[in-house]
Amino acid sequence: MSHIDGQPDPSHPGPYTVPQIRMDTWNDFQVRCAWLNEFAREGRDLTEPRSLVQESIVLLRDFEAYWAFPGVAKIEEMAGILASAEYADLAHEARDLARQLVSDAYRLRDRDNEERSQNGRHIDEMRHQMTRRYETSNKSDKPYFEVLVVDGNDSYDRDELREGLWACRRESDEFTYDVVTVPTLEDALIAVQFNWTIQTVFLRYNYSFRTAHKHPAFQRYLDVLERDPMPTCFGLERSVELGKLLKKLRPELDLFLVTDAPLDRVAGNMGTEFRRVFYRLEQYMEQHLSIMKGIRERYATPFFDALRKFSAKPTGVFHALPIARGKSMSSGHWARDLLDFYGPNIFMAETSATSGGLDSLLQPRGPIKRAQDFAARAFGARETFFVTNGTSTANKIVSQALIQPGDIVLVDRDCHKSHHYALVLAGAMTVYLDSYALPQYSMYGAVPLDEIERQLLELKDAGKLDRVRMLILTNCTFDGITYDPQQVMERVLAIKPDMVFLWDEAWFAYGRFSPTLRQRTAMDAAARLRKKYRSPEYRKAFGASRETMVDPDSVKVRVYATQSTHKTLTSLRQGSMIHVFDEDFEQKVSDSFHEAFMTHTSTSPNYQIIASLDAGRRQVELEGFELVEQTIGLAMTLRQRISEHPDLTRFFSVLKPQDMIPAEHRPSGIEFYYDSTHGWGQMEVAYHQDEFTLDPTRVTLYIGATGMDGDTFRHLLMDKYDIQINKTSRNTVLFMPNIGTTRGDIAYLIDVLVEISHDIADRLSLESSSGLSRHSAKVDSLLDGPPLPNFSRFHEAFKPDASGTAEGDLRRAYFLAYEDANIDLVSLDRSTLSEIKAGREYVSAAFITPYPPGFPVLVPGQVISQEIIAYLLELDVTEIHGYDPEKGLRVFTQAAIKRSMGIQAASTQQVERKESHGRHPTGI
Repeated sequence: MSHIDGQPDPSHPGPYTVPQIRMDTWNDFQVRCAWLNEFAREGRDLTEPRSLVQESIVLLRDFEAYWAFPGVAKIEEMAGILASAEYADLAHEARDLARQLVSDAYRLRDRDNEERSQNGRHIDEMRHQMTRRYETSNKSDKPYFEVLVVDGNDSYDRDELREGLWACRRESDEFTYDVVTVPTLEDALIAVQFNWTIQTVFLRYNYSFRTAHKHPAFQRYLDVLERDPMPTCFGLERSVELGKLLKKLRPELDLFLVTDAPLDRVAGNMGTEFRRVFYRLEQYMEQHLSIMKGIRERYATPFFDALRKFSAKPTGVFHALPIARGKSMSSGHWARDLLDFYGPNIFMAETSATSGGLDSLLQPRGPIKRAQDFAARAFGARETFFVTNGTSTANKIVSQALIQPGDIVLVDRDCHKSHHYALVLAGAMTVYLDSYALPQYSMYGAVPLDEIERQLLELKDAGKLDRVRMLILTNCTFDGITYDPQQVMERVLAIKPDMVFLWDEAWFAYGRFSPTLRQRTAMDAAARLRKKYRSPEYRKAFGASRETMVDPDSVKVRVYATQSTHKTLTSLRQGSMIHVFDEDFEQKVSDSFHEAFMTHTSTSPNYQIIASLDAGRRQVELEGFELVEQTIGLAMTLRQRISEHPDLTRFFSVLKPQDMIPAEHRPSGIEFYYDSTHGWGQMEVAYHQDEFTLDPTRVTLYIGATGMDGDTFRHLLMDKYDIQINKTSRNTVLFMPNIGTTRGDIAYLIDVLVEISHDIADRLSLESSSGLSRHSAKVDSLLDGPPLPNFSRFHEAFKPDASGTAEGDLRRAYFLAYEDANIDLVSLDRSTLSEIKAGREYVSAAFITPYPPGFPVLVPGQVISQEIIAYLLELDVTEIHGYDPEKGLRVFTQAAIKRSMGIQAASTQQVERKESHGRHPTGI
């Protein structure tokens, strides 16, 4: 609001998310009602405040049409209070409702015992009861959700339905709910996106198509499905098509159909979207029980429940873990503070038992197996496996399960270091793929599809396509660049129909729970591809276009995703998951996968991590959509505030899609998510059309104008303001709001950035001309970073043959470096650069990883190019893993390279002999 009268600034584009617009409207409403009441008490002219209150009521009618609480009936009631000039009552009611909405207290109220205001209860009693519920709410109250009914019948039938379901509720019910009814198909699509408390949907009878609510913010909800044709059919067919759209938007929803259509039209014709079909005259109790059963299934946490039950047993421990049940601390004298700090429950649940109601992670058959199955359901996988020592291990498990020595693997060069080491362990022939560079920000983007296809076609031309096994890509990258997995996999499968894909989604576990982000996730893309390739329509089209389409009988959808659940969702540190959508998993991979899992998984996994993965899965199935949408909204708010604040724009700017993604990879032409001149951009359009998109939850702040580099800025934030970030570059820092971030966190961050801006401005105002020159020089140096080098090449000594293709034997180079006699040390200086320019060839014997950017710029067996040396010399970072400044770079001796050449020649002959006998070293 611009001033005390509560009028919004017409030049301000407002919040990004519609729920926040609704909340702001309620806040405006209570301020306006209070202002109206104050004017009435003072006997002043009420024309303007009444007009503003009426304006808010008009807006709230649109918003509350999609919510059971407070709902349209409450808005009409308050309109009546306004009409009767009971301004004090109106102000109290508006204040109490806004307080409940802002605090979420209404979701903790005892809804089962609440009477409807239509029963004639006086406003004072209503307010008293509402205040009492608010003040006595506590965490033990039943979780609350809302049920959406799509029904074109009149208000009498809708009230009858609501009252009928309420009458079925029992004291023993674990959850409580209310019912909201909408009359059209478009209203249903808006409701499930706008009202994130909706968990269940009933589709009834003959509802119409177009919504009557024309608030412009609702259009974004309809645009999300712009690639999907809206159903124009009627009756039962319309409900079937609407069910598909609702499941696409929110797969976790429980859908029910209520119909009076003949049985022969319904039975076997409803697809898989609906849990059950009810007939109009069936009792409400069956519908109520079905609602509760659906929520109960998602709420269940098999292993977390089992662990809690186990911890409540009076167990005597005659095995490992003296710390179990806290006894080693409570019976001693010098470690009790550990027990005091953590509390007893974590130690009561600490055990090495796999019986007594528990389970084994290495061979789960009980509650861990059920918890993993539930996670597969939540994340859209065919199989899911829990990992208790991070995604680094998850990556190694997948690689070892699928790759045999000699297999060719394509991998983005700037992937996480665990992939490099996994390829060493697996003995893969590695082809490194170059991402596009952003040298002005000292960061890399992602691997263009043209680069992937180029490398594959070179291998095909060399007759090596049968040896290519896997493509590994990071989605999304640390900086938030997301691929279009379906497009990538379709184009790769057109060249190699049995390619295995490993998508490293360590930073993208939350993507599943946003309709927009979900389409860029591996599991969702795999499901869409399988549906496409196995459809009768595709087979028919293939028959007519065999030259341009992939044979549905030869193509295999083989997709794996590894996720650091602990990074972006609720889980204890190191809690990760492996999601599998592989049509050949049971037939070809299951045994080797479980062997790899055994290899890398501790026999003493942490049960607390497993329980947290189980509980985290429950959370995202019931409120993941809400939490992720809120996170996106907070990130957008951060963009908006930084872009609009005049003190911040002097020294800071938020990088936009046009800054981080070259135009050739953005056919949509979308340049920004927020611009102070044009307002909000159409992010959904970019997600539909572009090769790469920017994850909206990643806010990369350009700080070059401050004169501080990223690492210095990071330490300033942590040491002085207790704000933690991790990812920095030469002139940027990355802010990553997550599902635990609050509006208060964003407000504090903005305040800190403003304070830093003021401090810099004050310092510069007192600087001498020479001091200002030094500041300008520092800013210029941050603008002009070193060129980012691409992967050079593997030396011929570490290539499998002389065919000229790019793959190299990373494993042989890695272990060759174990012998000191094979190693030379060279200085990282200008003289070495001059030697390389003059033709001297050095081959790296180690992974060299500067932070930032945080991935190897050199790997064992790689020829050290002059561009790489120049880059390392220009870096102003102090942390370079694999490099000791006192010793220099580790490189191979010429003798070691010659011996490796001999090994390579012998290996080539051996492979040729195997191939001549029809044998191939890979079989997965």
